[in-house]
Amino acid sequence: MIDTHSHIYGAEFDEDRDLVVARAKEIGVEAILLPNINVASMQPMLELCRQYPGYCYPMLGLHPEDVKEDYAEVLSIMKQNLLGAHPYIGVGEIGLDFYWDDTYREQQLEAFECQLQWACEFHLPVVIHSRNAHRELVEVMTRHRAEGLTGVFHCFGGTEEEAQELLNFDGFALGIGGVLTYKKSILPEVLKTVPLERIVIETDAPYLAPVPCRGKRNESSFLVHTARCLAEVYGCAPERVDEVTTKTAKRIFRLS
Repeated sequence: MIDTHSHIYGAEFDEDRDLVVARAKEIGVEAILLPNINVASMQPMLELCRQYPGYCYPMLGLHPEDVKEDYAEVLSIMKQNLLGAHPYIGVGEIGLDFYWDDTYREQQLEAFECQLQWACEFHLPVVIHSRNAHRELVEVMTRHRAEGLTGVFHCFGGTEEEAQELLNFDGFALGIGGVLTYKKSILPEVLKTVPLERIVIETDAPYLAPVPCRGKRNESSFLVHTARCLAEVYGCAPERVDEVTTKTAKRIFRLS
């Protein structure tokens, strides 16, 4: 398995990060992909990747909830890290989030467009966060349809119609995590209309831990619970889920 979305570089893991990685390896997670959030998270993320080369992989991006008035300056600082040789395997976590507050709505839209342009310029996949912004997301993505973008729509939890709209963007997969396992989740029914080949699995650690670990700090080893639930949805063995989602993740992020 590959955990395509984890924030284990965060302070929540400072006391036992090595154990978290060890547990992930023990249950068969062969790589952990690390989306960035802001400038402050860059160095902890890169340090973790230096500690676990070939296992933890960094991305670069400004999370929509971190977009403020100074977003243009922040993006300028970030982009400097993409010039020349760099370790980043993707642009993320980027996107739109109007759930709690849309004060910086226009700035979020502009930052999203800017970072999509990075992905095109540097030939990198994107990891897209979207919350209460599906229509706006589709509108922005449609404008960039011809540019060959690829990536993941992170933490998908929408309807069948929304899934199909996102799958209309070739080269993209839906990121599925712990929400799939929740009692009131609509995802088990929605995913019956989605080919397994268009799915990658993720934790979003430390958030959204799957059942039976719900309420705990999430970590990459919990990925096994999401994989088992996907196997039930698709009527196949968990090993098949591991094989297919890993292949898709390696293709999107160009991992060997």
